[in-house]
Amino acid sequence: MRVPTLLLAAFLLAAGPASAAEPAAKPKPFVVEYYYKVAWGHQDEFWRLFKKNHLPILKKERELGRIVSIAAAKPMDHGTEDGRWDYRVTITWKDIQTTDDDFDSSTLAKQLYPDQATFKKEEQRRFEILLGHWDVPTQNLALD
Repeated sequence: MRVPTLLLAAFLLAAGPASAAEPAAKPKPFVVEYYYKVAWGHQDEFWRLFKKNHLPILKKERELGRIVSIAAAKPMDHGTEDGRWDYRVTITWKDIQTTDDDFDSSTLAKQLYPDQATFKKEEQRRFEILLGHWDVPTQNLALD
């Protein structure tokens, strides 16, 4: 789950250049919401596979310090089909650079799932029943 490089570059350019006289700023956590829209009738299957195969990888990245926190939500009721989403996973990354570094999570998957054939088959199924997925990087706004 990486934020596209172009988005990262735009964000960093918008922040402006750092002055040589300024001390290096402490990296700020970076929040991304990941939305999943699943084929009707397959929501429970998708969530079971997500928790079985993908969540442990995210938790391992949290143990490594790459991720600060992981949260998940689902709507309590339905909306319109065009605006429908079934699951939202919110990840607070250590910083924006962590979302686009060269970290290869497949190494973690191989450690966590020695039976790679089953893992790959289940992940393929998880994506077969997925109708849509989008990432929304967010930033907090001051209200005062």
